[in-house]
Amino acid sequence: MALTEGDRIELRVTPDRYVTVRYAGASGDFNPIHIDEEFALEVGLPGRILHGLWSMAQVARAATDAAGGDPTALRSLTAQFRGMGRIEDEIVISGEVKSVGDGVATAKLEALQGDARLIRNAVAELRAN
Repeated sequence: MALTEGDRIELRVTPDRYVTVRYAGASGDFNPIHIDEEFALEVGLPGRILHGLWSMAQVARAATDAAGGDPTALRSLTAQFRGMGRIEDEIVISGEVKSVGDGVATAKLEALQGDARLIRNAVAELRAN
């Protein structure tokens, strides 16, 4: 799928109650704020929170879905982490292709969960064709 300037990107994903446990195993990040509800509450969190890198992976997924679903189309991704993601609440990743040139499309994206911005100023460079 060829990307063109102005193309809109959107992905909606709702992390299930087990996503942090699965992601801890996949990533090796077993910080108890992600996998132990009681611990998370004891340290003042509203419950277990999502791994920031899992949220960033969803931004990458939105970008590669827009590029035809090929994960190898993603050449680079940068992002600013800004909020704590909650389990079982929908996250909306949205953005737009800002430019296309020399076979590379550049998209700017963000990830929101309700009013909370989890990721902002994400920039994905993708193979444009």
